[in-house]
Amino acid sequence: MGVACMLCPRRCGVPRGEGFCGAAAEPEVASVCLHRGEEPPLNPIVNIFFVHCNLQCIYCQNRQISLSDEFGVTSDELKNVNEIADRVCQLITTHYPLSTIHSPLIGFVTAAHYAYAVRPIVEAVRARGIEPTVVYNSSGYESVDTLRTLEGVVDVYLPDLKYLDSDIAERYSHAPDYPEVATAAILEMARQVGRGLKLDTDGIAYRGLLVRHLVLPGHTENSLRCLDWLADNLSLSSHLSIMAQYFPPVEELPAPLDRTVTADEYARVTDHAVALGFSNIWTQELTAQRNYRPDFTCTDNPFETQH
Repeated sequence: MGVACMLCPRRCGVPRGEGFCGAAAEPEVASVCLHRGEEPPLNPIVNIFFVHCNLQCIYCQNRQISLSDEFGVTSDELKNVNEIADRVCQLITTHYPLSTIHSPLIGFVTAAHYAYAVRPIVEAVRARGIEPTVVYNSSGYESVDTLRTLEGVVDVYLPDLKYLDSDIAERYSHAPDYPEVATAAILEMARQVGRGLKLDTDGIAYRGLLVRHLVLPGHTENSLRCLDWLADNLSLSSHLSIMAQYFPPVEELPAPLDRTVTADEYARVTDHAVALGFSNIWTQELTAQRNYRPDFTCTDNPFETQH
């Protein structure tokens, strides 16, 4: 990686480990686990959860690992690409029947700061005789140049579009340029894999784009702007995941992040998506606010423990 890391939009230009995210040169993995996540087309999936993050949102639901220096949860005992690939393949052979008609899904979760490791890990999995569908689960805060290095490796992009308000992006994610960076990244992802999501006969995704948006309490106008941009720049047949699962992970968050999303707030956002004409929308019940609270001190499966 050299001494000047320019991998993500922050372009820190300092040695690995000294930049904004704190990520060292070697990939640090908090967990490799079978995850039954939010969207049915990506279920089940073997996810690789990396330590650190280049956004470090103040409300992060995975803050145990994204803000690991503060919370003390560091990497699992996986030391290199081959060990990561071995764990992935072990989970695949255990949980995916050999007779399945679709490729097993493997996901790279918030990997912008370790994007250079994605291709070697995928190649190592393939060298073990498994041809996976590769899902790149992203905060949206990605360098277009870095994304281009993943072309032909990633089959499904799963980006967030968090904000189209630079003031909110700065206040919550230290990234006032998030709107322009994320929209450019999503357009690059769409160029690579298409604006829709291709599903097999089991309803499992094998190529394409699925955009996530987490509705934040008190910020429905930002959510509506995100949906408007997606309608204008992708396709009304694009797949969206509009998420209600926000919860305040710590007590000291400022209002309105100190509460969950109300039914009225969430309905306003989902109703707007329908009114725009989107035809492929995944939504959540408000009970999701209690159901997606991982504990990364349980490295084998952080999602088995609910709080």
